[in-house]
Amino acid sequence: MKAWRDEAERGASPGRPTNEALEELRHRGIDLDPEGDRAGDHDHAGEAPDTIHAHPHQRSAPDEPPIIGIVGAGAVGTALGAALHRAEWPVAAVASRDAGRRERFRSLVPGARAFAEAVALLDEVELIVLAVPDDAIASLAGELRMYSGQAMVHTSGALGAEVLEPARAAATQIGAFHPLVAFADTERAIAALRGATVAVEGDDELVVLLARMAEAIGATAVRLAPGSKAAYHAAAVLAAGGFVALLDAIAELGAAAGLDEAGAIAIYANLVEQSLGNARALGTRAALPGPMVRGDTGTVSRHLEALARLAPRVLPIYSALAEREIELAEARGAIDRDAAEALRRLLAMRV
Repeated sequence: MKAWRDEAERGASPGRPTNEALEELRHRGIDLDPEGDRAGDHDHAGEAPDTIHAHPHQRSAPDEPPIIGIVGAGAVGTALGAALHRAEWPVAAVASRDAGRRERFRSLVPGARAFAEAVALLDEVELIVLAVPDDAIASLAGELRMYSGQAMVHTSGALGAEVLEPARAAATQIGAFHPLVAFADTERAIAALRGATVAVEGDDELVVLLARMAEAIGATAVRLAPGSKAAYHAAAVLAAGGFVALLDAIAELGAAAGLDEAGAIAIYANLVEQSLGNARALGTRAALPGPMVRGDTGTVSRHLEALARLAPRVLPIYSALAEREIELAEARGAIDRDAAEALRRLLAMRV
């Protein structure tokens, strides 16, 4: 079942707008010729943004998933393509300028056609997924123009759906589909998609389809509030890259105690897991342990001295996190204002 209503369901012939849409476009002076000589033309430069682009591209049958094409055969595009293929959603095409990546994609998604240029993919699919770096999405959307009945989404965690507006034509839809997964390894990422969260946004009917697509690969879709994408993604960066950076700082301190990296991670991982479990069960404030909760300036002073001497690069990280811990402890009522200020003064002396 398509999330965007099929033209036949709206009383129009496939690939053509409704009578109401035609009348509105004519009223605005837009010349429509969906069966004209532009049918095979991919160069839409200078064309009015509201022009209907009809084209004999492939169509899925009613009540079936849309035919998908993925632009970008890097870590995200390849893992997503393989996951959708294994979920029996039709991934018909991939576009990448890297021949090796195209072949890798096709080895995981048998039957997918491969193209060097993204524009060639438009003839093959109904749902176009841009799995390219964030900085390339706007320019790529400006090079593409969808045909009537198509939809386009990107996989960026930081950009909103509106970045795809240049690719929109009448009777098309845009959105975003961001899996909250660390795409470091293809098979691990595919496995991680099961149980993961996918942030979706865009046109209402398309969002329904994207929720179904998330469910098909074993994930759960959440719809973000308008304008919140950058904050959502910043939190994701802290949870992924930020957490790895924190682990690296922990390993550096472990080295000062005579532990190698694997040993430090093995020792402290259990504590990390306990803290995560407590936060899930109790909430972050109630789960906070350690010297900040006790107002223990003596312990914090010894920490700061050891960091300055043995791991000075970790000192700013410890201090920044300690400031946040003090806020949590004070908000929870574990320490009073005087104790909080004493801890802050101690941190300020070492920063």
